[in-house]
Amino acid sequence: MKKFAIAAAAAALVGLAAVPASAAGVKVGVLTCHVSSGWGFVFGSSKDLRCNYRPNRGAGEHYVGTVKKFGVDLGYTEGGELIWGVIAPTSSLRPGALEGGYAGATASAAVGVGAGANVLIGGLDKSIALQPLSVEGMKGVNVAAGIGAIDLKYAH
Repeated sequence: MKKFAIAAAAAALVGLAAVPASAAGVKVGVLTCHVSSGWGFVFGSSKDLRCNYRPNRGAGEHYVGTVKKFGVDLGYTEGGELIWGVIAPTSSLRPGALEGGYAGATASAAVGVGAGANVLIGGLDKSIALQPLSVEGMKGVNVAAGIGAIDLKYAH
């Protein structure tokens, strides 16, 4: 099982290398998400998100959603915060453009205050990249490796 999770994460990273959204895009703002606490399970976990998007120009936006980890995910973590730079193909996005599914590879290990990187691609026509600006900062004991995904809904 451990070898499978590592192989899946490596395959996802290779797939992300071909995605040009972050290389050719423009940083348009910052997305800060508060993650609920909870237990991870052998086959993965799902936790609720409450997010605020601060664009470089214009009014802020609110999103709700879920974060999912597939693969090995054992242990309990208290709620934490994920902060991403938002990279888009253009410098101006319509309201709600971050809504949609995002996927990417994740690998993190947390004991006490942990660190993890989460690079995700999705949103408007799968053209938006969420690049980590801050580590997870979650407290607890949790080991996770596998494919990560989030789903965001625009909260009008």
